[in-house]
Amino acid sequence: MAERGPVGDRGQMAASLASFPRRALPVKGLKQASVALCVVIENSGPCLVITRRATSLRSHSGQWALPGGRREAHESAEDAARRELAEETGLQASSGDILGVLDDYATRSGYLMTPVVIWCGARSSQLHPNEAEVAAIYLIPLAELDVPPRLVPIPESDRPVLQLPLLGGLVNAPTAAIIYQFCQVALRGLPTRVAHYDQPVFAWR
Repeated sequence: MAERGPVGDRGQMAASLASFPRRALPVKGLKQASVALCVVIENSGPCLVITRRATSLRSHSGQWALPGGRREAHESAEDAARRELAEETGLQASSGDILGVLDDYATRSGYLMTPVVIWCGARSSQLHPNEAEVAAIYLIPLAELDVPPRLVPIPESDRPVLQLPLLGGLVNAPTAAIIYQFCQVALRGLPTRVAHYDQPVFAWR
């Protein structure tokens, strides 16, 4: 287990991610996608970039999300995460800003999500939401996200839904599961797995 350094320290997170044995899942007809766990530095300290999806979107409208989307042909998971981050939020990241990759997560709606951890540091002035996809961008301090999750049983599944508190409400898996694994692996150096947690029924479509 890696020793825990200062929460949100770039070197500590990179070391923890480098020692993490990530698990890839078979595609099996799923649509490959990437999401960006982007860390920026604000006055409140290191924060994660989280978005609220535009209400005009046909799928998962109005839900909490990490910047991300479907991978293009011959595009790597890391390149897709950087492209989607720029398209949705305006944040520009280079390949050298990538700290590591977490476990794949298969969603009920047919996507195979690959989470990519990106360090953008003091670049929050670049943030400009793409109004066609993003209703708002939030910078959530890592200390507020690094908390125990809620595991909620649902009658439709034998697997619990993982939830995290967010801005007075709750965010559900898959977003919550990916954020929880990020906190466990990158911040605490723990080899925690989350692919077995389910999503609420409204996210199955």
